[in-house]
Amino acid sequence: MKKLFASLGLLAFLLAPGFGLAQEAVEPVVEAVSEVAAAAEAAPAEEAAAPVPDKGDTAWMMLSTLLVILMIIPGVALFYGGLVRAKNMLSVLTQVMAIFCMISILWAVYGYSLAFGDGGGLNWAIGDLSKLFLAGITADSTAATFTDGVVIPELVFVAFQLTFAAITVALIVGGLAERVKFSALMVFGALWFTFSYLPITHMVWATGGYLFEAGDLDFAGGTVVHINAGIAALVGAIVLGKRIGYGRDAMPPHSLPMTMIGASLLWVGWFGFNAGSNLEATGGAGLAFINTILATAAAGMAWMLAEWMLRGKPSMLGLASGVVAGLVAVTPAAGLVGPMGSIVLGAIAGVVCLWGVTGLKKMLGYDDSLDVFGIHGIGGIIGAIGTGVFVSPALGGVGVDDYAMVGQVITQATGVLITIVWSGVVSFVAFKLIDMTMGLRVTEEQEREGLDTASHGERAYNA
Repeated sequence: MKKLFASLGLLAFLLAPGFGLAQEAVEPVVEAVSEVAAAAEAAPAEEAAAPVPDKGDTAWMMLSTLLVILMIIPGVALFYGGLVRAKNMLSVLTQVMAIFCMISILWAVYGYSLAFGDGGGLNWAIGDLSKLFLAGITADSTAATFTDGVVIPELVFVAFQLTFAAITVALIVGGLAERVKFSALMVFGALWFTFSYLPITHMVWATGGYLFEAGDLDFAGGTVVHINAGIAALVGAIVLGKRIGYGRDAMPPHSLPMTMIGASLLWVGWFGFNAGSNLEATGGAGLAFINTILATAAAGMAWMLAEWMLRGKPSMLGLASGVVAGLVAVTPAAGLVGPMGSIVLGAIAGVVCLWGVTGLKKMLGYDDSLDVFGIHGIGGIIGAIGTGVFVSPALGGVGVDDYAMVGQVITQATGVLITIVWSGVVSFVAFKLIDMTMGLRVTEEQEREGLDTASHGERAYNA
């Protein structure tokens, strides 16, 4: 700027009346001043080319990450822990926390790179290892949001997505509870995370991913998290076999207050899950926020009323289960549908998931201990396909480019089918390999004793 002012002063002096300088002598000076002025104008433009993370968005994303951790430990842990028998309470808490720790490390080592990297020729299905061990990511690195030019620190995005990976693997615990070997569960978690979670995440959320490019809509993880985990839990329950005494002995939850506390923590944490997936503290986050209240409330009411009609009494377990079903169903739709659409979606999920954990489960005869498939699998399918309907602007949704309801529903159904097949195949192969090598299930004696003492040498309750 000093050079610019000096040049302008010189030019004014040379052109002053009476100075008598020839025009041809002045022209080089004018050109020099123009170049300096152009350079001065370009300098701020070059500085603006590197966007700076917004402090408000960054704070919101860090808070959202903390909320999702709250969903896992203690949310999922207490929800599941209250549903099992007292002799297995501690085992479920241990499994959930251990999985969170393991997946956190694996995500930093290679998970983030494979999920969101550019896979070259395989980019339709998986990323690359260019960010192995988070290589090249510093405190100054940024990640794009949904608004051009708006960014957040990449390390915050890494942490946020880490929690999604961890909760997805942790959800599978519910289908295998009370009979799976701890060592086998940990090995399965690592294998399934690598060969099922990472490819599905890349296909749905990464640029170049097959479903992403096809226009599949999954705002916060209907296919990536819930269908993916629900299918794995179903396959695991079938491969493991039923618990000893299942269908003959009573196996009631040992602490419904614990389950209610867990469900409440899930609901609170889910605001980070859904509204955080907007990646910015804007109106889109606000839409996801209100939908996370309304769809959940509608599902809880729908489940409770349906159960009241069928069994004569509304149960706390039914209400809590309906709440979780609503949270699952609204996840892929949270920032895409209108408030009224979310209420309808939640109500449908409440009734259908009630049938899933009663009628369908009884009809197929599998022992999904804590109904992961009935709630997360079926709820995720309802939410994913329902998103294709309620995203319609005519129904209050935000709409998408070239929207056609039938076409979008077909795209959503394709994403659901690919996730079911991919997760199902990976889960079956992983479970079978582990069963043939190290064994999946504890001994009959250990199962009768309870996994708290048999696997961990501790008790949740000493009274």
